[in-house]
Amino acid sequence: MHCIQSITADICYVGASDRRLSLFENVYPIPRGVSYNSYLVLDEKTVLLDTVDKAVGDRFWENVEYGLQGRPLDYVVVNHMEPDHCALLMETLRRWPEVQVVGSAKTVSMISQFFDLDVSGHCVTVKEGDTLQTGRHTFTFLMAPMVHWPEVMVTYDVTEKILFSADAFGTFGALNGNLFADEVQFERDWLDDARRYYTNIVGKYGVQVQSLLKKAAQQEIAMLCPLHGPIWRKDLGWFLDKYEKWSTYTPEERTAAIFCGSVYGHTENAADLLANRLAQQGVQNIALYDVSHTDVSLLVSEAFRCSHLVFAASTYNNGIFTPMENLLLDLKAHNLQNRTVALIENGSWGPQSGKLMGEIVSSMKNMTLLGETVSVKSSVKEAQCEVLKALADALAADIMA
Repeated sequence: MHCIQSITADICYVGASDRRLSLFENVYPIPRGVSYNSYLVLDEKTVLLDTVDKAVGDRFWENVEYGLQGRPLDYVVVNHMEPDHCALLMETLRRWPEVQVVGSAKTVSMISQFFDLDVSGHCVTVKEGDTLQTGRHTFTFLMAPMVHWPEVMVTYDVTEKILFSADAFGTFGALNGNLFADEVQFERDWLDDARRYYTNIVGKYGVQVQSLLKKAAQQEIAMLCPLHGPIWRKDLGWFLDKYEKWSTYTPEERTAAIFCGSVYGHTENAADLLANRLAQQGVQNIALYDVSHTDVSLLVSEAFRCSHLVFAASTYNNGIFTPMENLLLDLKAHNLQNRTVALIENGSWGPQSGKLMGEIVSSMKNMTLLGETVSVKSSVKEAQCEVLKALADALAADIMA
């Protein structure tokens, strides 16, 4: 049975949610599921903005056909060619053979990569600033390459002042009836997933996101319609500020995130002692994670949130404890920068992890190493307690400066 919602008088939501998928992109855990958003415009000409993942295809077709009420589909706008949004493009052309596909030049070339499909006679190729008139509505197209694929564009409805923003401003999480961000406790229930979505999916491309934000700032935007998660119609500035921080690698909060890679618990003990002292010195909202038991997507998200990062790891096979090494390389791959970092190493006969962690951190942009590496041999002794206190005091002073 169809399940659609009106967004405006002649635009409706025809997407659907998947609550069964456990790993988004077969990488990122999504215990709350994910929505695949699609939008149908019922003007003199009808327009479908993106399709959905094939996993929710049955519901999607019911929604689109009910929304059209027997009318033909005139245009399908492809803002993003990733298969969770374009998987049903070929079937769209089969159902409506006269439909015109609207997309960037790169999108057109990608279509033939994903499908045995010749769209040369069905294609409206658009570039920056081109417009499409469908009756009451005028759509303008803004190119957004590498947010987060090279073909991406966003579509601005001049009439309703709606930005159909592709993967920008999206979040993990299924939609549970409430379609709009102001209908849920977004900061409480959705912000962590929005941050985790941005930092892991788009985080590497801060420069490109900044370019899109500058283009968006030139438009009068009343509503943000992303391809995942709730629609924004109120307090847009609050969410745009989050994107400003994330895309410039500016910490959201001046606090410490401690990432611990411990084999038998001794390195974790050092991390606990450090966290305890930080709290005594007045630092709030401290986070401490075992990198072996926390999914790396959450660790990446927390590193984007916090101003000060502590990496505490055992030496393992004369290198860095493997989960910690993976985390550091992931942070580097996601272009994390502008953080203050402290290091704690452990090793029973030849501690090496501090030196090697420092080399990775030093290869990242604008990362400040605070103080000397605290070195533990097997377990924390009184001498290391004093060094850990000194490190905590230095971190606390810098955090609260």
